[in-house]
Amino acid sequence: MGAAGRSGVLVAGLLWVALTAAVTDEPPVHTLAEVLFCQPAMPSLGLALAFDADQLFWFDFPGSRWTPRLPDLPPWPPALEPPSQLLRDATLCQDLRRILTTVATGKLPESKGVPVANVFPVQPLVLGEANTLVCMVENIFPPAVEISWQLDGVPVTQGVTHTHYTPTADLAFVRFSYLPVTPATDDIYTCIITREGDNTSVVAYWVPQNSVPSEVLETALCGAAMALGILLALLGIAMILAARRSAHG
Repeated sequence: MGAAGRSGVLVAGLLWVALTAAVTDEPPVHTLAEVLFCQPAMPSLGLALAFDADQLFWFDFPGSRWTPRLPDLPPWPPALEPPSQLLRDATLCQDLRRILTTVATGKLPESKGVPVANVFPVQPLVLGEANTLVCMVENIFPPAVEISWQLDGVPVTQGVTHTHYTPTADLAFVRFSYLPVTPATDDIYTCIITREGDNTSVVAYWVPQNSVPSEVLETALCGAAMALGILLALLGIAMILAARRSAHG
């Protein structure tokens, strides 16, 4: 996939492998993807290995090593794809990008995706207790966006972490940003996504709602049901007495 314009060309090499448990006529149930991209914007290089929509490894080019997305994952076998080979592939990608930029600039429109953001907490919400907000940004293309946070309009940077770009099956990327929070009533959290060279931003808001603990909710529901039962019983008795009085009259 590629794009041409004032910012140059994004070049990406993709290796998609469909994995199925058995030979069937159904669509593949799992996809293993290794994506190498290079572009004029930052990051200029990226290499990720993803299973379905979950990133397993990303390649640290300055350190020339594979880094697992989760610390519990086993290390990547260095003999499978030597770092020297990946560095050669990255150099070839950059050379190809410069050639395509020269040929395509001014002749092909620039391709860009409109990011879609969604903010949600990692743990069930309890006001006053520590939690973590996740800003999931999808439909990223090219993979060059900045994600920032605000609380009540004030920028927040302490504790913020970002993931690397993860390729998706629709030839775009997804990225996550994490913010540790202690939510309180009337808080307004904002996740802002900006792209280099753009004058527009994508904004997603999250406002904590005063959730009721399950025990309190169950007690309230039981009390309401009991009150409704008593009310119906009294109404039934009143109707019986009224019917008897009518009969005697």
